[in-house]
Amino acid sequence: MKNASENKIIQAQCRFDFLGKITVRSQFGGYGLLANGIMFAVVSEGEVYLRANDLVENLFRARGMTNLVYAKRGLPVLLRYYCVDSVLWGDDLVLRHFAKQAYQGAKSEVLSKNCPPVRLKDLPNLSASLERLLWKAGITSVAELRLEGAKRCYLKLRTLRCSLGLNVLLALAGAISGHHYAVLPLVMRSELMEWFEMHFRAVDIGIAQYETA
Repeated sequence: MKNASENKIIQAQCRFDFLGKITVRSQFGGYGLLANGIMFAVVSEGEVYLRANDLVENLFRARGMTNLVYAKRGLPVLLRYYCVDSVLWGDDLVLRHFAKQAYQGAKSEVLSKNCPPVRLKDLPNLSASLERLLWKAGITSVAELRLEGAKRCYLKLRTLRCSLGLNVLLALAGAISGHHYAVLPLVMRSELMEWFEMHFRAVDIGIAQYETA
């Protein structure tokens, strides 16, 4: 796989040179690709993964791009980098657009590091009480919330308080995407509601029936 990654790096340096000089450093067990000192992509096992941000992550997911999985202390962790498949790699126009978005988002994140850190309760929909519950679930920062995603965070919260309903799931998704939960994009809202119905509606009905018995 090392040779495959090295070949992909050479190709990527040519494909992404419109961003500036592309340099390489070790990262996540693979190789980070940097333009002007800003890491916007990773090469791992011969594949390129573009760095996501709040503006493009849903776009990456909608296209079917999958997360880079990194083993941290023996446990799989989904990173905010998304795989460039062979179809996207062959579409130069779209690939350049995605790479530019990844670079600009990464640059904005680097520049914002000098700003005061944002607490969970500063995000849309998240109250101080929900922030404390997230802390109990082991999610203590905005970065951890985004890395886990709304569904995984909700599952962790349900282990602490099984009475949490659909609105909490929507609130988490809105906090991550920057929307009030009442005005989530329709596609995102529908997908979350379908997931909730599939996993929890029967359980919640059973709890309600037990409590009223």
